[in-house]
This record gives sequence, C-alpha cells and structure tokens, in this order.
Amino acid sequence: MAAKIISGTQVAAEIREEIKQETAVLKEKSGVVPGLVTILVGQNAASVSYVTAKGKTAKELGFFSIQDDQPENLAEEALLALIDKYNKDPKIHGILVQLPLPKHINETKVLYAIDPNKDVDAFHPVNVGKLVIGEANFYPCTPYGIQQLLVRSGIKTDGAEVVVVGRSNIVGKPIANMMLQKAKGANSTVTVCHTATKDMAFHTKRADILIVAAGRPKAITADMVKEGVVIIDVGVNRIGMTPEGKAKLVGDVDFEGVKEKAAAITPVPGGVGPMTITMLMLNTLKAAKVVANIA
Repeated sequence: MAAKIISGTQVAAEIREEIKQETAVLKEKSGVVPGLVTILVGQNAASVSYVTAKGKTAKELGFFSIQDDQPENLAEEALLALIDKYNKDPKIHGILVQLPLPKHINETKVLYAIDPNKDVDAFHPVNVGKLVIGEANFYPCTPYGIQQLLVRSGIKTDGAEVVVVGRSNIVGKPIANMMLQKAKGANSTVTVCHTATKDMAFHTKRADILIVAAGRPKAITADMVKEGVVIIDVGVNRIGMTPEGKAKLVGDVDFEGVKEKAAAITPVPGGVGPMTITMLMLNTLKAAKVVANIA
C-alpha cells in the first residue's frame, strides 16, 4: 500500500489562514501590526526569489513589510549599522538577513548583531541555547515546519525512534534538539547520522520517523527503511530540466522506491518547502504579540 502524502502546501495554507486571523485580532485589540524586514545584500538569484516570496507572503497576511535591498559591495560595518537601526525600530518585530552574504562580510558577526527578540530565523546563540534547554522564544523555521507537519498529520512522536540524517545548524541539529524535548510533538528517542556514520542503514532501518536533510539526491533508498516508517524529506536537489524548461527537483529520499514501504512521506516539491516561510511569519507574529503583551 502506497504511503500517505503529507502535503506541506496544504498544512502551510491552514497555518497562514490562522496567522491572518490572529494578525487582524492583534491589530484590532492593540494596534500592533507585525513588522518584518528582510535585508538582501547583492543580487544572488535564489536569494532574490526567496526574499520576494517572503515579502509577498507578509503583505498577504496583513503584516508591515520592508524589503531592504543593499549593493553587493556594502561594507560589513554598514550592514551592522543597518541591523542596529532595525533593532531599535518599534515597528519592526522580525529581522531577517538573507544568506549567503558576500565573502567580505562575516555571517556570524551579522547574525549575532540581531536582537534575539527580533531573530525570527532563530539563529542567534541566545535562541539556540533557549531551544536546547526547552525555553525557546522561536524555533528555526524549517525544523519548526517539520514538527508542525508531524503534529498536524497526527503522527505519534511520543517515545518514537526518530532518526535525523544531517547535522547542519539550520536543520539537523535544531530538529534533533526539538524532538528530544519533553513536549507535544516531541518526547522522542533521537539518533543523528552524518557523513562519519559507519553504517547509515543500521540506524535508518530502526526509524519510526526518518528526517532527511543530507543534501544529496536520493541518498535514502527503499532498502534503508522499514515498513511503516514516516519520512520527512527536507532535501531539494536540482537534477536537470523538465520538458517544459523548469528545474527538475528531487529530494534526499528516493521517493518512488520508498513510498511503497512508508506509512507517510513528504513530496519534493510541496513538502517541507512551503512550511519554511510560513513558520517565519508565525515567529514574526509571536514577536509582535510579545511586544503587545498578548500571550
């Protein structure tokens, strides 16, 4: 029996509708409108696309949105000063600096400069630390999206064997920490696999829930998973073009092979992808509610 498809497009649409309604209530009760600024340095094609999509979504949800485009040769000091300006701006509740940055700018220094209360990407070490000890202000957007896909699809996580493939600071490490917490949508036994793991299949075959963020197309094949596994495929890999001239995308999981064994699986595209921007908006709304003193 083929796997149930977990549609990130559908779940993201549900959450966006909730955000839109909460935003309208927040504005009516307190006069506070969630404010998001996206700072783009240079004109990296993928980054331009992401930032434009974020700004468009913010406006659709009723947010106050600024897209602050800066030239490629912007000095690091000037970027830090710009961040400081938005840190002090009461109309802005979320600050997002689009990565990657040009090579002459220290990304770590830039991320550390963002006020942790406005760090809606949740990359600041204060927010990372709070996540680890179970007191997060915000969750990183992609891991947050993964957890919401599991919760809203009715997947049992309590006591589940969760295997995470990948240890990046953006996905692997935070989702592993989130799934460990004694909380709803978590409370799992977590194993993290990576490039130095000696026998990947030994671990992936034990997974009740397999979260794959390896960055390699079709890295997980049908012989590496057990019957009834739930698979969240975070990967987006371009492997050529379709006859219509669009980029052909595949995940880190061999979808066609694995879907016959899995109980549920996310597709690529249309799985985790649509959730990331949605959770960014949810974090921005949360930050605005804190300022408005509304739980």
